[in-house]
Amino acid sequence: MQKVCYVTIDDMKVLQVSLRVITAWSQLCVCVCVCPSGLAYCRHLSTVRTHLSALVNHNIVPPDRPCEASGGLSKEVWSKYQKDCKNYKELELLRLVYYGGVQHDIRKEVWPFLLGHYKFGMGKKDMSQIDAKISERYQQVMREWKACEVIVRQREKEMQSAIFAKLSSGSSIDSHVLRLVHRDSTLSNEVFMSVDEPDAGSQETPSGEDITPTMTTLVPPAALPPEERPLVEFDSPDSGLPSSRNYSVTSAHSQILSSIDDSQSMEEEGGGGEEARTLGVLGGRQDSLTEDRLCSQLDKLVTNGASAEGMSPSLSKYTIELLDIVALNLHRIDKDVQRCDRNYYYFTPANLEKLRNIMCSYVWEHLEMGYVQGMCDLLAPLMVILDDECLAYSCFTQLMKRMSQNFPNGGAMDTHFANMRSLIQILDSELFELMQQNGDYTHFYFCYRWFLLDFKRELLYEDVFAVWEVIWVAPRISSKHFVLFLALALVTVYREIIMDNNMDFTDIIKFFNEMAERHDVQHILKIARELVHKVQSLMDNK
Repeated sequence: MQKVCYVTIDDMKVLQVSLRVITAWSQLCVCVCVCPSGLAYCRHLSTVRTHLSALVNHNIVPPDRPCEASGGLSKEVWSKYQKDCKNYKELELLRLVYYGGVQHDIRKEVWPFLLGHYKFGMGKKDMSQIDAKISERYQQVMREWKACEVIVRQREKEMQSAIFAKLSSGSSIDSHVLRLVHRDSTLSNEVFMSVDEPDAGSQETPSGEDITPTMTTLVPPAALPPEERPLVEFDSPDSGLPSSRNYSVTSAHSQILSSIDDSQSMEEEGGGGEEARTLGVLGGRQDSLTEDRLCSQLDKLVTNGASAEGMSPSLSKYTIELLDIVALNLHRIDKDVQRCDRNYYYFTPANLEKLRNIMCSYVWEHLEMGYVQGMCDLLAPLMVILDDECLAYSCFTQLMKRMSQNFPNGGAMDTHFANMRSLIQILDSELFELMQQNGDYTHFYFCYRWFLLDFKRELLYEDVFAVWEVIWVAPRISSKHFVLFLALALVTVYREIIMDNNMDFTDIIKFFNEMAERHDVQHILKIARELVHKVQSLMDNK
């Protein structure tokens, strides 16, 4: 008798699931055995999701929906928005900017929105109120730091006069006084050396080394005993870790001469040359100008300076420490303003004065950070486009909310380097291996200037405008780390040259220095957007 086997519906479901699992497992085994790269791809996707998931927005905003965006934000579209701003979608405007930029004629109107000075959807009345509020605030800040500057300048003249008097009488200079005078020549605000303006007195260094990140930090004088006070702290790009170097001030006449020469450049009065020439024949008497006498003179100067200028006696509340900090920052700003894009038509003496006013106002409000080399580079393009002192001040303040984290007192730069390492390691492992083999420059310090200034020194002004506005809107459209993909795009464009020439760290720095202002920016932006989309697609490929 033949046995009949009954199979229930539940049994069939279990059987089907089991067959699917067996089939999938068999396919995976065959894939791994026949093509080992299959397993590598699985691991690759896992790595991407683990390390790069935070670098891009998971929602992909396409360039062709609801309409083609490659034409950018035109004057016509902007006019339509202004007429009906309440019903025009902000995201659509940002999408147009991301994929096509802003027409140059309307940048002055659009940039304040992109930087957060205005909010999309605001009416003209609200915008006027914001402008009035910013203008009032700016004028108030200007009055504050200019009043302090008067005292600083008078104090410097008094200090110089005291030193000249001591030198003329043959007395020695107290080390504390010498430190204060020598301060500006030993403390640097430069986070990188200018390629165009190498220091003539510096030692010869390998080609390209002049732009590596040498950061400076002012150490509070009271933190250490006088003989152990470090005046300058450097972050070494080679080690990636902070290291300090102590600079002691000696009684050598050469140092005194250099400090006097530095201060003389700011003197409006002549006649100092004869006093300076007497230095060579002065004796070594042991009289010293004590700290108590110095502080007493400075306190008297503050009071006298306030009354002489007809200012409020409240200025006398400024501490010596505050005056020292302000003086140091003013020297740094003056140095950078005078050399800011001198060959660009916009920066006439009058506009350089406006740039200085804005920079001094910003630094006055952020003395805890102070002025750092590169800030003028970030302000200059805003001034060119906006051509309005108060508006540029407000927009620069908004811009620095993000950019200040890239400076030495922020922590963003190390994060950028780590993310660049992950990006290239995953997206271009061959190039990553080359970087490791040739001296291992996978620390990516050659990108330092790119990130610090949003590529400002790498591009022509017109190209800077195009790149910056895409960076500003990218957080809403594709990635708040778009600068990483721009850097990767720059490397990708010249990948074959880097590979064929087997470039090491020095070679790649020299190469990109020589290529500055010669890049095809539209091509680089296109590649950067494609790289973002590639990572987004990998994240979406489940």
